[in-house]
Amino acid sequence: MKIIPLMEGAFSIDHTKRFVPFDVRHDDLQQRPVGSLLVEIQPFVVITDTDILLLDAGLGYRTRDGILQIQRNLSEAGINSMDVTKVLMSHLHKDHAGGIASKDPATGAYTLNFPSAEYYVQSRELAYALEKGAPSYIAEELHPLEGTDRVVLLDADEGTIGPSIRFKVTGGHSPFHQVFWIEEGGQTVFFGGDDAPQLSQMKNRFIAKYDYDGKKCMELRRQWWQEGGEKHWTFLFYHDVKYPIVQSGTNNS
Repeated sequence: MKIIPLMEGAFSIDHTKRFVPFDVRHDDLQQRPVGSLLVEIQPFVVITDTDILLLDAGLGYRTRDGILQIQRNLSEAGINSMDVTKVLMSHLHKDHAGGIASKDPATGAYTLNFPSAEYYVQSRELAYALEKGAPSYIAEELHPLEGTDRVVLLDADEGTIGPSIRFKVTGGHSPFHQVFWIEEGGQTVFFGGDDAPQLSQMKNRFIAKYDYDGKKCMELRRQWWQEGGEKHWTFLFYHDVKYPIVQSGTNNS
């Protein structure tokens, strides 16, 4: 398998849940609002023998020339957005789902950004997101997930997607958050979304106030880190500025 992080940059986020671009080379860490977090935003592409998988969809930001950041990143990796075969969504918070769809400036309608792909979304997460709305969810960007055969709404708490992908609902970071294992050729790639967002959280007992069930997240991270170490998983960390990809058993782990 080939793994490509699609780094959208570092952002500062506080209690308002606004993501403010932060240049780690020049901006002053002390000037961030008190209590704010500094996070990377980075979806991943995993290329298997049969699929080009996109794991979460980024913030939906655009470059100065109006190009969707995630599509620019894909292009720089040699991938056309039409080539993505599956989009696996851990959950639908705006920093993970902002790149799902784009608004047509002429009609105001939203359309899916990866029209050739099948989107795999927890049905209960979608219903919750549309009901809950802002500031964590942007409902109008999620409506294109309804009523289309390009979207597979998962109802089970765990199961498989094709021969090489497993999913499981954890209910940790959000009520219906799910995680994924991609297994091929003796290699296991684990994507824990915001249940397992950073390497440092895997190594320490840490309960985050922003999690739906922080204690459960902490325990799941402990279990995954132990199992992953024993089975040599490759971990993908969506919000880690320094370590987006960690092969268990390396110096970084």
